[in-house]
Amino acid sequence: MPSSIDNAFDNTFDNTFNTAWDRRDTAATKWERYAGSDVLPFWVADMEFPSPPAVIAALHARIDHGIFGYTNVSDSLRQQVIEQMARDYDWQVAPEWLLWLPGVVPGLNVACRTLGEPGDGIITAVPIYHPFLEAPANAHRRRVDAHLALRGQRWEMDLEHVQTDIDARTRGFLLSNPHNPTGRVYTRPELLELAAFAERHDLILVSDEIHAGLILDPESRHLPIASLAPEIARRSITLMAPTKTYNMPGLGCAFAVIPDADLRRRFKAAGNGFLAHVGPLAITAAEAAYRHGGPWLQALLQRLRANRDRLQAAVNAMPGLTMTPVEATCLAWIDARALDVDDPHRFFEAAGVGLSPGAQFGSPGFVRFNFGCAPEMLEAGIRRMQTVL
Repeated sequence: MPSSIDNAFDNTFDNTFNTAWDRRDTAATKWERYAGSDVLPFWVADMEFPSPPAVIAALHARIDHGIFGYTNVSDSLRQQVIEQMARDYDWQVAPEWLLWLPGVVPGLNVACRTLGEPGDGIITAVPIYHPFLEAPANAHRRRVDAHLALRGQRWEMDLEHVQTDIDARTRGFLLSNPHNPTGRVYTRPELLELAAFAERHDLILVSDEIHAGLILDPESRHLPIASLAPEIARRSITLMAPTKTYNMPGLGCAFAVIPDADLRRRFKAAGNGFLAHVGPLAITAAEAAYRHGGPWLQALLQRLRANRDRLQAAVNAMPGLTMTPVEATCLAWIDARALDVDDPHRFFEAAGVGLSPGAQFGSPGFVRFNFGCAPEMLEAGIRRMQTVL
């Protein structure tokens, strides 16, 4: 007998997740890259689905008001986030811990400015979403790469090796959890090991958890690293947002959770003068998503799981390609090194499949495939890859 989630998917949201929506002529970044060509875009991490109906309705109502001045984050949105942290992660967040941001990437850059002084080191785990590679230098800090290790079918942190590259001027560790691009959801033992490493070396943990709502593996559960223990929370800056989960990245709204008062004060000071206000439409969309987006999200996760499984089977049957299991996100990390081509990204682009190049994440020879799309578009991309191979 179908579950309530099945019914929501089959009846309420069938058109949302099975329709190939036309985004051309909307100046969409994802599609504009290949405007005028026959290349299907599977690169940047937004999805090919409309946002939840509750978000769209709330935006219409806010637009009807007609005045869009500088806007404070409402107490109701703040309370909604606090309740969601408690419900989803058993994490008791105090209101004063929340600092609102126009996006997680600005927060990542402010966090790097918060840590230490110019010339100090900040660790980032490679492969990684490219702003992690850029943020330390933007803040005049020194980037220390900690290369993830592929053990069997899982990408794991290799803290033993990174110890040889850090010194007394290393100040922080940039974490992506769930991990972009590998799709890993780090386990409690892994996070506790990282927290112990941070304590031994007196590091601040900056954790980008923007994909926390997109957990695909039923055996996995997202754990904010700061929620594991008070002593971990005191050395943490957690960055979160509704924008990836509810597919509204163009409506920039994010927040930092910083339990330690001194660290919070330093973060605020580091952002003074260049962080934009969160706009009124973004605030409206965020509250509607958190408050009413649950059924839509469950239907989305069903589509993403089906797409992931289809892509996994197809890629692993293609000569020269392997794809590790995706536990979270809508992003597949594909190893194309065995193809023996100079640039896998250009190779597939010439075949009409626009992927993200692995070099952008610090790992040449790989490509990232965004499978957040209708089955029709996914199948077209798979067929083109199969044909060129």
